[in-house]
Amino acid sequence: MPVAKQGHFAYRQTMHAVTSEEMAVSRIAAAIGEPARARILYCLLDGHARTGTELAIVAEVTPSTASVHLNRLKEEHLIEVQAQGRHRYFSLGGPKVARALEDLSVLAGGTRTAFVPGAPARLRAARSCYDHMAGAVAVQLHNRFLALRWIGAERGGRRDAYNLTPAGAQALAALGMDVDAARSMRRRFAYGCLDWSERRPHLGGALGAALLSLTLKKRWVDRDLDSRALTVTALGRREMRARFGAEL
Repeated sequence: MPVAKQGHFAYRQTMHAVTSEEMAVSRIAAAIGEPARARILYCLLDGHARTGTELAIVAEVTPSTASVHLNRLKEEHLIEVQAQGRHRYFSLGGPKVARALEDLSVLAGGTRTAFVPGAPARLRAARSCYDHMAGAVAVQLHNRFLALRWIGAERGGRRDAYNLTPAGAQALAALGMDVDAARSMRRRFAYGCLDWSERRPHLGGALGAALLSLTLKKRWVDRDLDSRALTVTALGRREMRARFGAEL
């Protein structure tokens, strides 16, 4: 009789034991399942970063409540935050999160609205951001440099920091860039600078400044006389398509 009780007790224990993986799934599901947080996540699914104020509007909550929701999502690694000047921008926590949300969206049969930039068209296309290039053109060049493996994530460094690969150094030097001079500057060498109009990163740091200087020198882009706007020339479009695969 005692043996039977002991066996029954062991069986009940096994049935009620919860693994750490199950607990993690439960926490993530609860974080996604709250309607305001779900709206935030699906808003970020388009790949564009947004401020807490913008996400509060999307979630239809107050800024203070949105801050609580964003902290919860960050704790579960569903979103990432990046400081840019006096603003904090929130983006999705990576491709795994995006795939999970897409799968849930298929099950739910929902639709999403597209991101619509509010910047003037000329500034959105290309402009200077201090001493480097910003705008849609700069974002595309950043993405092409990653695709070509000319830049890569810096190991052991900040999340947004880049290294210039040997292939990238050779290609840019062949175009006339003084890569060693850029490396020797007393500033960050290369990093993803979040673009305020595109809400995706462009190339910042000494390497970004050297790239803008190179494109100006080669007359691939021209500065506007009375604004920060940059104009990509016909020569620039041909050269950047041929050399980088950028369709501008």
